[in-house]
Amino acid sequence: MRELFDFQPDQSIDLASRWHPERPSVPSVAFMGMNFSIASQDTWMSLICAGDRSGFSYVATPNVDHMVQLDRRPELREAYDAADHRICDSRILEKLAAQNEIDLAPFAGSDITRALIEKATLDGPRIAVCGPILDDFKTLEGLYPNALLTHIETPMMTRGSAEWAATLERVEETEFDVLLICISFPKQELFAYDLKQRGKARGIGLCVGASIDFLTGKQKRAPEMFRAARMEWAYRLMSNPVRLWRRYLVDGPRVFALYWSYRRAQVKAAQAARNAAAASGSL
Repeated sequence: MRELFDFQPDQSIDLASRWHPERPSVPSVAFMGMNFSIASQDTWMSLICAGDRSGFSYVATPNVDHMVQLDRRPELREAYDAADHRICDSRILEKLAAQNEIDLAPFAGSDITRALIEKATLDGPRIAVCGPILDDFKTLEGLYPNALLTHIETPMMTRGSAEWAATLERVEETEFDVLLICISFPKQELFAYDLKQRGKARGIGLCVGASIDFLTGKQKRAPEMFRAARMEWAYRLMSNPVRLWRRYLVDGPRVFALYWSYRRAQVKAAQAARNAAAASGSL
């Protein structure tokens, strides 16, 4: 696989006309109750750049915190299940899946966003940004003058509020090919879900959290040595312990209990299958 930022757009994709009718197909694999979409980084970038505008689709990027919160709050599952793709955004989940000989092919939301914006041109794709304040968006525009970017005003809001409805309408009135939804989990997934249910928006939405903050420098990404060691969470904890201590020290470790529950269920299912096979063979 080529390095992430060596990605070259598929030559069959005409970015000047923005959308090519043929989209790459993406398989999925079930792990810990989640259907993860599995593809190379090149395939993901081609899909994002080649999505049609016949409707609105969206991509979720599950990580450890998402898995734990989805277990605690099953009412959020509908928004996750309605996502057209779920790309693993966790090296911890990648490692756990590897114990079952499953390759989740992780592609962090911040890396997707960076690859997309760095390769964008004024010919397309048209990228709308929902979440960051205007000053942060202007910083982004200054860093990437060749990208065709549009800011969508996004106030503090709760689902069902007047502000939520108004922001949905602003998105629907905006012409975009790719919508970066950067309003944190689970709000961004619920927002994408509502956009899809309303059926008025056109394009593809990426639920990518703080990815714009990493590009503008408002937040710092963990150094490569932390990422390579699957310890990015530790760097983020050290960077903001007051806000993140509960997520990483209390909630996050619950993923291991969820994993062992998943493994036990697998073992029981395998044993039941063997017993059924043995019983049928004795008839």
